[in-house]
Amino acid sequence: MNEKKRLKKQASQDWHRADIVAAIHKAGWTLRKLATHHGYKQATTLSVALDRPWPKGERIIASAIGVDPAIIWPSRYCVRNKE
Repeated sequence: MNEKKRLKKQASQDWHRADIVAAIHKAGWTLRKLATHHGYKQATTLSVALDRPWPKGERIIASAIGVDPAIIWPSRYCVRNKE
């Protein structure tokens, strides 16, 4: 049970979906415009990165916002300690 709680806490470090979309809008984009700008025929393609790991989509979204993908999704980019 403790392990499940720990995983849940880790996921809460990620930005909320609505916060990501709001940041995209503040930067002057929409997910649709961003997808078509990067050559995707399906306008909803980048929404996949909001729900599950997709490094290429995450980089596109993070670049539009002006931050590193690891800032938005720290649980997807956890740093492992080197020993």
